[in-house]
Amino acid sequence: MILLLVIVECGNNPGEKNDISHVESWAYQLQKAIPEDIVTSGFELIVIDYSLDGTEEKRYSLQDIEKIKNGGVIPIAYLSIGEAEDYRFYWKEDWSISPPAWLGNKNPEWEGNYKVKYWYDEWKKVIYEYLDRIIEQGFMGVYLDVVDAFEYWSDSLNGEDTFLLAEDAAKKMIDFVEEIAQYCRDEKNKEDFYIIPQNGERILQYDTARNYLHTISGIGIESLWYDGVVPVSSEERKERISYIDKVVSIGKPVFSVDYVDDGTGYKNENRRRIDDYRTKALSKGYIPYVARLDRRLDELNIIPGIQP
Repeated sequence: MILLLVIVECGNNPGEKNDISHVESWAYQLQKAIPEDIVTSGFELIVIDYSLDGTEEKRYSLQDIEKIKNGGVIPIAYLSIGEAEDYRFYWKEDWSISPPAWLGNKNPEWEGNYKVKYWYDEWKKVIYEYLDRIIEQGFMGVYLDVVDAFEYWSDSLNGEDTFLLAEDAAKKMIDFVEEIAQYCRDEKNKEDFYIIPQNGERILQYDTARNYLHTISGIGIESLWYDGVVPVSSEERKERISYIDKVVSIGKPVFSVDYVDDGTGYKNENRRRIDDYRTKALSKGYIPYVARLDRRLDELNIIPGIQP
């Protein structure tokens, strides 16, 4: 009887859950995320940066993340593994003049971001150091961005000095994600640490041993139904869904975000588009998050009665 009481109590610790299959709402905020606001928002899972503004100086404390967990919200840390960012703690000033061998070209769409040869040990060491910080802060998992970098390095027109065959590029990324999971779960003794890649679902085409599929805890998906306010073509959507549903088929969650809210309020055309996106995502069994059209992800987008 005493043993039974101990088991029940351990299983009910706020925020300490063994899986995320129960989650019905999530939010995505990479700037200005306030722990107190997250706790009172009503969302069950939150993806945030490890820092209030991305810098080391304003990284969240263990107490900040514990506050989120104690409020019953699962905190997941954003981490780009396919690009380097020049405002992060690891960036060296001379890299822009004399870049390391693993650093590629600038991403013209995102200021301060650079492509990386993610299979290089030097880059992996950077990521492991980043993971150390995230784990020390008390995050329960990571949201891995730019997993689709394997498509960039298998593009012969990428303008880089390196070109990989598609299968080779994909398998190098699969290996990297597996190594990240092993580092967190085994070396750092975080057995239930969540590994959630964002996009890059086409990598499953090359996951012949299903190692990637069984390593990840779920998947995050951007802009599946809308590219801003413009509907995505049915051909592209169907092709992406054919891979995403492999994740669903083994009972793992899909965290969907479409940037469809133009900020004019839940009415008229904006309401129609928000409802259309949510209806379609829910019909697939995905967990939707309606984000603002500007993609800044600098606020919790709460729509009373709809989200969360």
